[in-house]
Amino acid sequence: MPIRTRFTTWRPLVTVAVAALAATLLAPAPAAAAGTPPRESRPVHSYDDAIREAVWVDTGLDEDDDGRTDRVAVDIVRPAEPARRGRKVPVIMDASPYYSCCGRGNESERKTYDANGDVVRMPLFYDNYFVPRGYAVVGVDLAGTNRSDGCVDVGGRSDIRSAKAVVDWLNGRGTAYTTRTGAERTDAGWTNGRTGMIGKSWDGTIANGVAATGVEGLETIVPIAAISSWYDYYFSRGAPLYDSGPDWLSDYVESPDARARCGAVQRELVDGAPRTGDPTPLWTERDYVRAAKKVRASVFLVHGMQDLNVRMQHVGPWWDALARNGVDRKIWLSQTGHVDPFDFRRAEWVATLHRWFDHELLGLDNGIDREPVADIERRPGHWVTSKSWPPRETRAATLRPARGDGDGAGTLGLRKGRGTATFTDDPGLGETDWAARIDTSTPEKAGFVTGPLSRDLRVSGASEATVTVTPSAPTAHLSAVLVDLGPDTIRDYAAAGEGITTLTDRTCWGASTEGDSACYRETRARTTDVGHTVVSRGWADLGHHGPDGKSAPLTPGKRYTLTLDLAATDHVVPEGHRLALIVAGTDRGLIDPPADTPTLTLDLARTSVRVPVAGGTAAFARATAGSGPAPDAGVRDGVRPPHTVQRVPGEGGGAPGGR
Repeated sequence: MPIRTRFTTWRPLVTVAVAALAATLLAPAPAAAAGTPPRESRPVHSYDDAIREAVWVDTGLDEDDDGRTDRVAVDIVRPAEPARRGRKVPVIMDASPYYSCCGRGNESERKTYDANGDVVRMPLFYDNYFVPRGYAVVGVDLAGTNRSDGCVDVGGRSDIRSAKAVVDWLNGRGTAYTTRTGAERTDAGWTNGRTGMIGKSWDGTIANGVAATGVEGLETIVPIAAISSWYDYYFSRGAPLYDSGPDWLSDYVESPDARARCGAVQRELVDGAPRTGDPTPLWTERDYVRAAKKVRASVFLVHGMQDLNVRMQHVGPWWDALARNGVDRKIWLSQTGHVDPFDFRRAEWVATLHRWFDHELLGLDNGIDREPVADIERRPGHWVTSKSWPPRETRAATLRPARGDGDGAGTLGLRKGRGTATFTDDPGLGETDWAARIDTSTPEKAGFVTGPLSRDLRVSGASEATVTVTPSAPTAHLSAVLVDLGPDTIRDYAAAGEGITTLTDRTCWGASTEGDSACYRETRARTTDVGHTVVSRGWADLGHHGPDGKSAPLTPGKRYTLTLDLAATDHVVPEGHRLALIVAGTDRGLIDPPADTPTLTLDLARTSVRVPVAGGTAAFARATAGSGPAPDAGVRDGVRPPHTVQRVPGEGGGAPGGR
């Protein structure tokens, strides 16, 4: 189903009072006339002299069952000059489980502290860059991690409450203490409460979850490669994506103290997330898309279209739900895997993020609200923009598979096919193998292709494939894959860097101190030449064919109909290339195999795929009516199979274990 599009509507700029306050924190551009409002915050405050402090915010929960409410550690870096003048500053906040166990960013930075317990190094460049520009930067240890009390419940109330409580405290509604166990309270009188949350992967997921509470004072979020529904992190319509559940992940990031006290929460994670893939209250609580109607904050979303950790399935439903709620939105879509934009488009990212926060938190009229909504990486390092996303002219084209004339692939077009196609699940093969042998009849897949296109065809949004199949066994998994058949140079998203290579040279992004450098290793695109590119993918367990989403044993020989959701994307299939639909069983490395090894018979007359095409059915008909250049013959190599299946929403990037 195509993602619905809505014009981006922007809230009016903040009140004159707040804008005037912002002006006192900024240095006007040299060429600006006297009295002209500033368009950009400037680094006029000392980073060396910044105030560094720690507070512990009370969450009101006692998840670790120690008889007192849990407190989460909040490390703060803020400019000293506004505080001395009684002026309040906005906050950029990153709430993370990784500050101690695993590190943040491509270089896996961890927090470090001085003898007083105040933060010396805050990971990432945010404090180095934004504190001199009049922002406070706040790093929150999620409950159960680093210096915080409580337990990690993987996107549930403890995770979300531990970050939301900090937003409440910043806005005068919460309680914080100067120590983890003491009674001395402290307030946040230095901030105006206007908060923006940012973070990659689990951190960005927390931003999504807090925004979905509708908490007052959270003005914007910047979720990077973030989860919007935890069920969809572990399952795809019942098909398991990993061989473990949230209990493993909780144990991975918890502090030793929390691990010793949080057995009850661990049991809840096990009991509430059965490996059947059935919906449960645990998953409902962790579905932020359902609560998108509560979101007040604007959203600047960034995701890699080839992210095989937090997959693009998390983008479409969230983006669509935000649109229905009229949320102000912006999006960047890269060709990378699970990579931060600081590591694939650094200069442009820092500049754009700066302007975004200036507009959303300082109320500066810098024009970012009048720019195109979407930036899309079309080739490695080459970007295009789109006024809306998906484009307003996008419509779903219903494409149908049919039998071919020979022993190779069938056809893919607008006319309904007849007959059947049969394949047998082979867990040792995956989408790369299927696409490479698309023109050869092989037993593990059913493939269908268009002729060579006579003009470019843009696929933009989410697709869905409806299949009718008859299994030979009580269990079966299905994969549906859209593939661009033709030569190209793409980012090597399946390699260790997921599309980037980390270099030795460093560039600096903000001010540094002896204990906190603003200088980071540069990167470049890691590319590979391919003969085909996977455009979109989706998976399902055929046992979850019912409307209630619950699993049921299959009756061999009985026909079942099921719809697979294919991830959102934005891809141009060039003139001369072909578009392919592949239907198969286990996608090696991306879903786990079923208990049986079924043979499945596909009813072509009752199978179709709805593909969002710029220009809709008419554009597809035009692109396939003529005769483009003949396709190249032979095997079409794609990227290698993914180097590993990540079970941690934060791993990935250009360095081993980088986040």
